[in-house]
Amino acid sequence: MAHIVIIGAGLTGISTAYHLEQQIFSDYVIFEKEATIGGLCGSVQQDGFTFDFTGHLLHASDDYFYSLIKDIVGLDTLNVITRRSFIYSHDTYTEYPYQINLNGLPTSIIAECIEGFVKRHTHIQKPNTFIQWVLKNFGPGFAKHFFMPYQRKIFAYDLRRITPSWTGRFVPSTSLPQIIDGVLGHNSGNVGYNARFLYPKKDGIFSWVKKLADQLHNPIRTNMTVERIDMRKKLVHFTNGHIEPYKILVTTMPLDRLIDTVHETSRTNLKQAGPNLRCNSVINFNLGIKRPNVSDKHWVYFPENKYPFYRIGFWHNFSETMAPAGCSSLYGEFSHIGKSRNWIEQTTQASIAHAQELFDISDAEIVTKKVLNISHAYVIYDAWRDKNLPKIHQRLHEHSIYSVGRYGEWKYSSMQEAVLDGKATAQTLLIRPAQKIIETKSYIPRTRPQKEIQNG
Repeated sequence: MAHIVIIGAGLTGISTAYHLEQQIFSDYVIFEKEATIGGLCGSVQQDGFTFDFTGHLLHASDDYFYSLIKDIVGLDTLNVITRRSFIYSHDTYTEYPYQINLNGLPTSIIAECIEGFVKRHTHIQKPNTFIQWVLKNFGPGFAKHFFMPYQRKIFAYDLRRITPSWTGRFVPSTSLPQIIDGVLGHNSGNVGYNARFLYPKKDGIFSWVKKLADQLHNPIRTNMTVERIDMRKKLVHFTNGHIEPYKILVTTMPLDRLIDTVHETSRTNLKQAGPNLRCNSVINFNLGIKRPNVSDKHWVYFPENKYPFYRIGFWHNFSETMAPAGCSSLYGEFSHIGKSRNWIEQTTQASIAHAQELFDISDAEIVTKKVLNISHAYVIYDAWRDKNLPKIHQRLHEHSIYSVGRYGEWKYSSMQEAVLDGKATAQTLLIRPAQKIIETKSYIPRTRPQKEIQNG
């Protein structure tokens, strides 16, 4: 029996295992339900094109994370990219972020945004909803022409029920001088957490995740789907009949799925929480195009309702190896909650048609199509989540279960945070006095990493 069982070999699970081993601890086992590791940080190859599961970029603002990328991946294997992202509305491309770069938009909209910003609702002390937060920080003009329509599309949820607790570094602030500069065409594009980023030169975003996994001495067991977790007996039951005992369980599976699989004690009462954890799903459509330079942009946001998607990007501008020579590649995304298969198929077809029209792509130029369904995409930050999430995690901790990572913690985060979450989890587990892990840890001989992946 391993002391620590890790469920999920996505980035957070791999990082947890890696950082346990960095502390000379090997008494763990890691399971992954899919046939391949990586989770949503995956890449697929099709007809010479490489497509990621939507846009995944490396934002290395943390010194430790940057050092890890440098040492394990190697900076020579990465492109250092300055963002070229835009908003398309009123038949005009404006540079991101919208709240700073209004140049080129109709005069009436510019005036409405500036007047609304000057008269914005600064009297709101603690905004309870995202709408109130936008009105306080940006005013009704920016709310009307960008924030409200765009966030409705990306969340596919009632904005009156979404809190502003997710915004943080993800929504750049602005000021009147910045707005005026933007109107005059003095673009301030180098704003926001993703103004510069790293991206692998070859094989898509999965390539660097695999390099991190290759550092592990312990193998990853794939094709292992959790069926049930017995909290009282501390047993994980898998669908293939395997039963794994644990002393500590680290899980990166979505929190709602974890709660659904837990066979709980009489006093935990977690089942009632599951239905209140809300998230949307994203359909990610990808096109391989037999024409170079379909666009010189990295990605474009689409707030207007006439377009089904909220974003379109271009893989070939992240790395030239993402498409064969003389070709381009495009991805798009739209969100939904609980829509039918028929609705999804119709919206996918409509999205591809709109993308073809916008970027003048003929049917004959489309070499290949790949549609990816991401069932858990954007977590919904509502009042219930903000109030009850800490209680859920506390109850799990009482039973030696640590639900970590983007979906384990039920939050919005980046790949950098996924790695740091794994590091923090490993550090937490190795200092827990009640478990006395340090006294019982198994030592790893410092030989070359064991790279094979075992199937379940």
